[in-house]
Amino acid sequence: MPIYEYRCADCRRKTTVLTLSVNTAVDPVCQHCGGRNLAKLVSRVAVRRSEESRLESLADPSSLAGLDEKDPKSVARWMKKMGREMGEETGEDFNEDVDRAMDEAEGGAGPGGDEGVET
Repeated sequence: MPIYEYRCADCRRKTTVLTLSVNTAVDPVCQHCGGRNLAKLVSRVAVRRSEESRLESLADPSSLAGLDEKDPKSVARWMKKMGREMGEETGEDFNEDVDRAMDEAEGGAGPGGDEGVET
């Protein structure tokens, strides 16, 4: 089921049209003003990837380009990228947890000092 988006030349607002088939003729009408002077927009596309494909992309050495394990911001960026690749499996609060850990790392060693940290 394709979804088409249009910009109304009269009210400048976006209208979304859902069709049942690619072969179905679309006669779009603005949902906001009823105008028919619409220009078709290029919509974003979502591509589903298998878990294997996502893990392979993370295993690619080029995915580690720019990663500096001694820089908390660099590690946080990489972890967020990994979280995006893993999708829902990381949980809703993943980015917030990474940001919190990065803030704690920048603020110092925190309770316990450097104990147990390998350099």
